[in-house]
Amino acid sequence: MSVSQPDGRRRAARRVGYACLALPFVAMLWVHAYARSEPPLFGLPFFYWYQFVWVLLTPVLMAVAYLLLRPKPTGDGIGTAP
Repeated sequence: MSVSQPDGRRRAARRVGYACLALPFVAMLWVHAYARSEPPLFGLPFFYWYQFVWVLLTPVLMAVAYLLLRPKPTGDGIGTAP
């Protein structure tokens, strides 16, 4: 059974959207990857600036996920499930 082009694109977009949702969660739970002080950035230890970068990056990823996962409008004012 073959997948039509729009269905394949929608499925790929959903995968990217779910990855955007999971990435900050996994990055912040993987503590041993950033529990160190080197390399500093502007005098801040790595531990702090790594987390700060994720504070700034997470809303961007959430917006991308929203745009990819939001229901498509049907024209009658009610969206359909993704």
